[in-house]
Amino acid sequence: MDATKVGVREFRHRFGEYAEADKPIAVTKHGRTVGFYIPVRRRPETEDLVAYREASESLQAWVRERGVSEAALVEEFDRLRKEKRRRG
Repeated sequence: MDATKVGVREFRHRFGEYAEADKPIAVTKHGRTVGFYIPVRRRPETEDLVAYREASESLQAWVRERGVSEAALVEEFDRLRKEKRRRG
């Protein structure tokens, strides 16, 4: 498990931040792990789901109108991602 290690005092002091974490937190005392905090993934809000659905439908319509294949989109996405990585 890839967890961030924090001491008990820091965990208690900054719990509000750790409660929003994306990965597990190993809580330590005197350098020894005494427990783990495993954040629960929050479900998206209804309005977020509606927005995602609308964006997806819009993209699908754009793809259909232009006759673009899914493979071409993935290829372009990969090319842009690699280009961005090279730039740093």
